[in-house]
Amino acid sequence: MIDSGDTAWMVMSSAMVLLMTPGLALFYGGLVRRRNVLSVSMQCLMAVCVIGLQWVLFGYSLAFGPDHGGVIGGLSYAALHDVTLAPSPTYAPTVPHLLFMVFQMMFAVITPALIVGAFAERLRFSAFLVFSVLWATIVYDPLVHWVWAEGGFLRNYGALDFAGGAVVHISAGMAALAAALVVGKRRGYPETGAPHNLALAVLGGALLWFGWFGFNGGSALSSGALSALAFVTTQLAAMAGGIAWVFLDWLRTKRPTTLGLLSGLIAGLAAVTPASGYVSPMAALAIGAIAGALCYASVMFVKTKLGYDDSLDAFGIHGVAGSWGVLAVGLWASVSFNPQGQNGLFHSGAHQLLVQFVTIVISAAFSFVVSFGLLKLIDKFIGLRVTEDDELVGLDLTQHGESAYTVLG
Repeated sequence: MIDSGDTAWMVMSSAMVLLMTPGLALFYGGLVRRRNVLSVSMQCLMAVCVIGLQWVLFGYSLAFGPDHGGVIGGLSYAALHDVTLAPSPTYAPTVPHLLFMVFQMMFAVITPALIVGAFAERLRFSAFLVFSVLWATIVYDPLVHWVWAEGGFLRNYGALDFAGGAVVHISAGMAALAAALVVGKRRGYPETGAPHNLALAVLGGALLWFGWFGFNGGSALSSGALSALAFVTTQLAAMAGGIAWVFLDWLRTKRPTTLGLLSGLIAGLAAVTPASGYVSPMAALAIGAIAGALCYASVMFVKTKLGYDDSLDAFGIHGVAGSWGVLAVGLWASVSFNPQGQNGLFHSGAHQLLVQFVTIVISAAFSFVVSFGLLKLIDKFIGLRVTEDDELVGLDLTQHGESAYTVLG
């Protein structure tokens, strides 16, 4: 039976998650050089359109359609067949099935947009479009089914992922690592210059933070105690992640940075995403703080040592924080906060920690291997990178014929 309060909350949450992708465009746009700000914005916003269309035509059906062998959903819901205004008793019994579909669409569109941070400033727009659609179909949709759908084999195994630590952040982070390796370094790396407009990145980061309350809170699929818990844990983890990164920045460089604060906030948010509806507020503080420290180490030291060019740290933040967050569920999850979950190690549920670890390994390996293969195929048949001259001029002009900062005479 449809509940008007639940429906109102899910409509709002869907809009908030949609806002995250323009927020991501501003965040990434501020971090690149001025000659590439429109290119990353275009890639992020175009993902809303092309992946949204893919989701409606067949992506939603592959992800949430009736199960086939625990692996895929088939095409029963293709072109929204049988996805109506009546509630879905399987997934969201108090809101229209159509609304559940569009809420999940917003997750589907932002996930490939996150990968943009790995290959910013050097990927052809046509290659981005082909990769995004293929990746959503071959990686994202099956992974959604495995973890969230009725009959999915990881869900049956007992995996807990409240709002997308494995489905969104690990999958995007591992694809970003594959992209950084296959596409290669930017011209002149590591001397690529500073972010061209940190104020723009602050605005984008703020929109991401705001939208994340719909991302996590909306994953309760109702308006009530569980959405309130997810709202609070999301805020606390963000705070802790920001503080941890700034503190470490301050210790290492003697100067706390705005970019460090933004990075820490997002690390905390990404880490609490899988845990937000399963853990206590105090656990969320610990999860966020540890995420800030882990991602700081990944970005500052691991990336430097290994020498790959993950332009905007999509792997170093989303991949690392997402993995930590999924594992943290196995430590801090408590049925006293969510009876639909399980107890983690700190609540006498050691087996859940193993389940979460297996979920990380399967999700990460699947996304990395398939993403690597897709990128190699696309490079062979249509080419991934722009030419060196085009990269020097900038993708705004060479790919789109526009400039964000045209000076009028």
